[in-house]
Amino acid sequence: MTYLLWSLPALTVIVAIASGRVNTTMAAVLGLFAAIAVALSTAPGAFTGAQLAVTLERGGWIGWIITPYILGGLLFWQMASPTQPAPAGGDRFAVHPPELNDPLARRRRLFFACFLIGPFAESATGFGVGMLGTVLLIRPLGLKPRDIMIFALLSQTLIPWGAMGSGTLLASAYARVPAPQLALYSMVAVALLMAVWMTLFWRTARIAGIKVGTAEHVREAGWIVTSLASLCAATALLGPETALLAAYGPLIVLRFVLDRRPDRTQALAAARRALPYILVIACLVATRLIPTLNRALGAWADIRPFADLPAWMPFLHAGSWLVAGALAMAVWRRQPGALAAQARAAWRTGRHAVMSVFLFAMMAEVLAGAGISQAYADGLFAALRDWTILITPLLAGAFGILANSGNAPNSLFMPSQLSLALHAGLNVPAAAALLHVSGTSMGFFSPVRMSIAAGLAHGQGQERSVYVLLLPFALAAFGILLSLALLVVLSG
Repeated sequence: MTYLLWSLPALTVIVAIASGRVNTTMAAVLGLFAAIAVALSTAPGAFTGAQLAVTLERGGWIGWIITPYILGGLLFWQMASPTQPAPAGGDRFAVHPPELNDPLARRRRLFFACFLIGPFAESATGFGVGMLGTVLLIRPLGLKPRDIMIFALLSQTLIPWGAMGSGTLLASAYARVPAPQLALYSMVAVALLMAVWMTLFWRTARIAGIKVGTAEHVREAGWIVTSLASLCAATALLGPETALLAAYGPLIVLRFVLDRRPDRTQALAAARRALPYILVIACLVATRLIPTLNRALGAWADIRPFADLPAWMPFLHAGSWLVAGALAMAVWRRQPGALAAQARAAWRTGRHAVMSVFLFAMMAEVLAGAGISQAYADGLFAALRDWTILITPLLAGAFGILANSGNAPNSLFMPSQLSLALHAGLNVPAAAALLHVSGTSMGFFSPVRMSIAAGLAHGQGQERSVYVLLLPFALAAFGILLSLALLVVLSG
């Protein structure tokens, strides 16, 4: 009975989201209230109101660290993204560049949109903006809505680095594992899952009539390997916040030059559009790689109220640089009104994510501070021993699909996952990465993401048929994650 009561916060969130009657933010509110009630009444040890206040403060601090990544990324992207007026009398997406009459050019644009531009946009902002970037590029190909929906979802394959890596930073705080280390361990699962996503891409492209020969398939696989290797190196050097931007920025330029062969005018126009991204990425890389600059900026402000949680260093925080970049663009363009409008738009887009981060972080800290996460893990370990970790992909993956976010499963299950790994003598970063990737990557199949894809592709009403097509790939993804869980147990 006690274990059932300890499960109430998670069950409350699951039922609330599954009901379809409340959004994730309200589900998180309900889960936090349930966690507080359960912690005060059934904690395995003494848990007072003063201790509750400290755990809520800890959760609030984690939320404060993550928020600038979310809102800063959204604001910068919106200020930096050029807007193009629609042609008179028609849809601005209906324009078909002449080069798209070439089947090979069509295929290369499709790959470029799904696996380079989409992940880059998602890393800068999160919240499905990668899908928007992908759809903007592939709509001139004249594909069916159902196919566009799948290609839009394929922009969501590197979610651990999405929204400036904010989800990975949050997971690292819960797991007490350095963020770069967690991201590098996550790369193993992400790389294996990429085989599933590439198979889905090739199958959907073939059905859509954009077929190519074996040589182009090999070229695409080579680009994927190169992209992931670059991302891995950038993560090791820079951390997950800016790694994807730094790794994919040069690759996007290289791919653009190789595919389009632009003349001087076209190259200069593309460089002007990319200049804000180039400058902010250069600044972020400099703050990470130049030791004297890094030390100086860190020394100006280093706020650390909790020794075991991330510090607030505003002059090194990537979110601060993104906000500064947006301010600089507004000053350069002499458009203060545009900055205010885009700030309001960023808040409208990101407010639920921000509130959910605060609420889920508080919930996780309440359960951990009351000793419930540890006791729950102890009970599971006593019943299942080392094999408890095998439950992780199913729980986190299912929850990630429901919540459209890895933050919910990370906050609910990461403290228990940490305790289980320590109990069983398993590799803690590997166990944490398994939970993190299961929750984030399986969000690919979330109904929320599907509804966004349907809206962008004008495919409302076709969601069911797309899910039927995706089902084998979802099973394959779960199979990979379960295999990795087994490997973590056997190698521990």
